[in-house]
Amino acid sequence: MKFKLLLAFSFWMLLLAVSCNKDDITFDEPSQSLRFSRDTVFCDTVYHQIRSETYVVKVYNNEDKDVLIPRINLEKGAGSLYKINVDGKPGYDFQNVPLRKKDSLYIFVEIAPEATGPEAIAEDRVIFTSPAGQQHVTLFSVVQDAEFFIQTPTNPNVLNNHTTWTNNKAKIIYGDLTVSPNITLDIQPGTKVYFHKNSGMKISSGGTLNINGTLANEVILRGDRNDADHDTLPKNWNSIRMAANSTLVMNHARLFGGTRGLDMRQTNATITNSFIHTFQEYGIYAVASTINANNLVMNNSGEACIGIFKGGNHNYTHCTIANYSNVLSSYNRNGIFATNEWKNDTGQTEQGALQNFNLKNSIVYSDRDNAVNFEQTPGQQFSFLIQNCLLKYSTISEAGFDFASTSNVIQSIKNEDPQFVNYFTAKLNLRVKQTSPARGKGNTAVAATVPLDIVNVSRTSNPTLGAYQ
Repeated sequence: MKFKLLLAFSFWMLLLAVSCNKDDITFDEPSQSLRFSRDTVFCDTVYHQIRSETYVVKVYNNEDKDVLIPRINLEKGAGSLYKINVDGKPGYDFQNVPLRKKDSLYIFVEIAPEATGPEAIAEDRVIFTSPAGQQHVTLFSVVQDAEFFIQTPTNPNVLNNHTTWTNNKAKIIYGDLTVSPNITLDIQPGTKVYFHKNSGMKISSGGTLNINGTLANEVILRGDRNDADHDTLPKNWNSIRMAANSTLVMNHARLFGGTRGLDMRQTNATITNSFIHTFQEYGIYAVASTINANNLVMNNSGEACIGIFKGGNHNYTHCTIANYSNVLSSYNRNGIFATNEWKNDTGQTEQGALQNFNLKNSIVYSDRDNAVNFEQTPGQQFSFLIQNCLLKYSTISEAGFDFASTSNVIQSIKNEDPQFVNYFTAKLNLRVKQTSPARGKGNTAVAATVPLDIVNVSRTSNPTLGAYQ
């Protein structure tokens, strides 16, 4: 019995000794340069006092020995706008950081800055000091001052007075921001409006939304995630919802990345020189509304770039409406869908006359068989004219109209690739190439009503179809 106890005791002592020897590792100072997964961390645009997402830098030890990095620190020390975490420990100055041979450690980086003006640059460096020399990783971010509009149970987040937004601060909306009845919100050139997840804007009956961008200073309306992935993803926010008898005037704006872009109910809208793209359902969702649009560029919407319900009055001149998407590949992805019917919020179907739908000197194209889909209700007015356009068209049964009709489709082109420069959202450029069949095919009289294209180039001679000359 004593022998068994002695044997057991000896086993555990031996195991303990082996374990101790295993962890008794000698760390040397590096004799070679460290290697990094990146030499610069570009943090996406951040807002006043709002913490960024976390970025990762990996530090590699390529030597065949365990090393002790004498010092890792933020160059600006405790006063830095950045925060780092080295292998699980937060701080700004780290001494004698171990890194085993052929191994790596993680450095996590984030920023939660104080803004010093409308837009500024925040820069710092993570310094690595060792006998092998000093190395660094640059940290870089654009910081914007911001004004917040936050809906809470005690704050309905309502604008009750005529309001003007300028570009001195970004506007960040949490929840819904509501513009009261008969109130006007003016958004001036260069203003950036960011919507948090599940947030949006509501313009009440009689209210007016004026989006007044310029070619040099467009107005941006988008989700508040600025990392590159979210520039090409829909459903980052909800929509701008325009109530009955509200008015929209939008010029030189870029609207993208939500569920619906413009959700309009009996709205009167004028849209010029603008981009609307990357929406889960519709870029424009119009119920019994009046829309006059020219130099409008659209792409990448799940159901349709433009959805027209319960008729209305619609005029689109020199517009480029494409619908290509890998993310939304399972959706209908029409360029334009129009119908006399609409299912209201209670589930009941209502009908209305399509008094006018005019599409002129425009391109409507996609990677689907048909880019335009009309669904007329028997007995309801459905008046349309397609003049000097380039369309993706399949059959009467799918499109809902006869392309060969001489009274409704005039001097138009069917199923010829418009040859966009780049229709993918990440590098969106819906200009057409010099060899495009859309070149010089516009009606001159129609072009004279919109004599300058979306980038201010004259199109009075040999007008090209679409928003770009």
